[in-house]
Amino acid sequence: MATNFTKELIVKPGKKVRLRKYDPEDTLGWDKGQKMKESMEKSLHKLDSLQYLLYAERKRALLVVLQALDAGGKDGTIRHVMAGVNPQGCNVIGFKAPTVEEAAHDFLWRIHKAVPEHGYIEIFNRSHYEDVLIVRVHNLVPKEVWSKRYDEINEFEEMLTRSNVKILKFFLHISKEEQKKRFMERIDDPDKRWKVSLADFQERKYWDEYISAYEDALTRCSTEYAPWFIIPSNKKWFRNLAVSHVIAETLESMKMKFPSPTIDVKRLKWQ
Repeated sequence: MATNFTKELIVKPGKKVRLRKYDPEDTLGWDKGQKMKESMEKSLHKLDSLQYLLYAERKRALLVVLQALDAGGKDGTIRHVMAGVNPQGCNVIGFKAPTVEEAAHDFLWRIHKAVPEHGYIEIFNRSHYEDVLIVRVHNLVPKEVWSKRYDEINEFEEMLTRSNVKILKFFLHISKEEQKKRFMERIDDPDKRWKVSLADFQERKYWDEYISAYEDALTRCSTEYAPWFIIPSNKKWFRNLAVSHVIAETLESMKMKFPSPTIDVKRLKWQ
């Protein structure tokens, strides 16, 4: 089954996003069967090879941004999609509430420090978008402040792109019912109860506010150079399949090449 996941799931620049029009159960016609497993294995193998090439070439970097409502599957995506790549060339960073030092700078200061160097893949588990999401929902700064951040984010991401940092942004889209189901599964599983917090349940009452905030972020910050992808994520297997394909398709489109050796290998003589 041939599917161009990048084309199917991208948020086209200028498109007004209404998340109610995106079905979190959608699988683009895929079933959880042998063909899906084979496609996933092929994509992960390709991802591993391309990450090695990225690391060898050292001319560009890849920044993967994962955003979702609580229990949306950011950790699971990282675990299943990036498990096969060489950890030497891949880093993961999670952004919590700013430290005292971070809060004393502009909101992008801590983000810029974490941008990958050429040759690396960096995965942001939450990101600079929290400053137009939770900050907006909970009125942590005035509207006149956060409303300017969309343009500042676009300018920041355009600058990174000019520095050969390719940016992919994934919104893992789940339903409110699926979120509740996952919370209950965590409560029922002794090995997962540690992940449950009171804040998770308290945040559910802001569901509509978060949806509105995400819609604005997806609408205003999906650009040609740093696109957003809306990933239907009620089915974890499809989430992993889709994200792995988009990353692999993007790396493949870079047309990377191995660098030439620094020595004339034909002149090497073994003693």
